[in-house]
Amino acid sequence: MNLQIQELATGPTPTASLIVLHGLGADGSDFVPFCRELDFSGVPGLDADGGLRFVLPSAPVMPVSLNGGYEMPAWYDILPVPHSDTSGRNGPRREDEATLRRAQGWIDGLVQREIDRGIPSDRIVLMGFSQGCAMTLMAGLRSPHRLAGLIALSGYLPLLDTTEAERHPANQHTPIFMAHGDHDGVVVPTRGAAARDHLRSLGYTVDWHTYPIEHSLCMEEVEDIAAWLVGRWHTGP
Repeated sequence: MNLQIQELATGPTPTASLIVLHGLGADGSDFVPFCRELDFSGVPGLDADGGLRFVLPSAPVMPVSLNGGYEMPAWYDILPVPHSDTSGRNGPRREDEATLRRAQGWIDGLVQREIDRGIPSDRIVLMGFSQGCAMTLMAGLRSPHRLAGLIALSGYLPLLDTTEAERHPANQHTPIFMAHGDHDGVVVPTRGAAARDHLRSLGYTVDWHTYPIEHSLCMEEVEDIAAWLVGRWHTGP
């Protein structure tokens, strides 16, 4: 794994980790403002007496076929939709399986890195937006380490047809927070809903949220995520 990683911490001795995966063309620094908006003051185990570590990796720069081979930060390649596919820009994408599998290895390495630094796997949450959402679901459901939760924002489930066969029982009961903008024109809401429905059909607990936004986050969403995270990590009475 050779990723650039930015980190923030809310205390000197973190007891939990949030690994945040950005979207296509972005980098880890895009989520620094989001991390600073989360308020865990007074939450046992997450406040200044312990702390939460934010891990913000940046995907490597690579050619993206959908964008004419233009190089940009990307977790995986997206192939052009065939001309015969009348669904157009917002129809099913053709994700490149080889680069998806490679990125899965990177995400597995990020989780192992936190475990090696003393964070139990059930105190680690994976979160991702758009392409990062796809990687969160793909890697999280296949991880052999029991995670605290998965946060999947404005994205979809890649390699959907292989999920049932490849999922790991360690995360069968891992809670999943999913959210999507009602007006998202980049990853249309039906793709997020299809992922939600498929995951529920496989027995996963999915907490589904929608917001009146496009392909972005809003403050209400941040507040909902913060409240959900407290439920995953609260160590007090």
